[in-house]
Amino acid sequence: MTTPATRPTTPSAAATGVGVGVGFGVGTRPGIRPSGTMPAVAMILASCISLQFGAALAMQLFPELGSWGVTTLRLLLAAGVLLLVARPRILSWSRRQWMHVLLFGVAIAGMNGFFFASLALIPLGPAVAIEFIGPLTLAAVLSRKPRHLAWVGLALVGMALLGVESFDSGEPLDPLGVLFTLIAGGFWAGYILMGARVGASVPGTGGLAVAFAVAGVLTMPLGFGGVAAAVAAPWLLLLALGTAMLSSVVPYSLEFAALRRVPKHVFGVLLSLEPVMAALSGWLLLGQDVGLLAIIAIFLVVAASAGSTLSSVQERRPASAARATA
Repeated sequence: MTTPATRPTTPSAAATGVGVGVGFGVGTRPGIRPSGTMPAVAMILASCISLQFGAALAMQLFPELGSWGVTTLRLLLAAGVLLLVARPRILSWSRRQWMHVLLFGVAIAGMNGFFFASLALIPLGPAVAIEFIGPLTLAAVLSRKPRHLAWVGLALVGMALLGVESFDSGEPLDPLGVLFTLIAGGFWAGYILMGARVGASVPGTGGLAVAFAVAGVLTMPLGFGGVAAAVAAPWLLLLALGTAMLSSVVPYSLEFAALRRVPKHVFGVLLSLEPVMAALSGWLLLGQDVGLLAIIAIFLVVAASAGSTLSSVQERRPASAARATA
């Protein structure tokens, strides 16, 4: 789900319009990226864990609300929670800030909507492997040094191995499901790009909150039936709220904060930890088998993420030392 160097020294959050609340918002002034590559890694790992629990809840809603209904409901509920927490000062936003937030919302809507639609046609494993073509391709395009490309390539090999193991079921994949997943991957790349711009131009989590609202409105035509069914059944609405918190509010807020701390190509590689976490969760929590290819893939992705992170840390140290002596 991407994820925008010094920490600003401000007297208070209120003085800069920073959104705060329950650990979801990371306040920065526009154009200033907070420091800390390792905290970004921790945020993405926490996001991965939250997503697994959110996905488990979402699966309970699919039969009742449909994929687009679940997508729309969790986006709208997440928007409501984030708007209450962030209370963005939208009247003071410039035209440029609004354009960034609107495009961010389009990316969130497409990424979520098409991915959940694909899950109705193809299994989760192949869907995740195919979707990661988007962020990994973006990471490769944005990489400017050979070692950056090396880490992207290593992550890509790991994702390919996960895909091979997932595909090894003997059943052909639905072409429309594959197409939906590829579209979701393209929107995922857009999510990373626009998330970085929103994080740089809009303070706090206000941009993320409004982007979720935009995404919910965009998916409403296809998800209206599911939303209406949930409103008529309070237990479904409560389950949807839990899904929104675990699969949207918490992970997206953490990824949004992480995206402010690391370069986009590093963020794209770190996102490959998500399917690895999914495989590990299935093994630890659900007793699902993890084959040799999956074990090798996990090792490669973890190595790529660690290498990309360490490279980012090493590249920032000279710059920090230069600023300190300036």
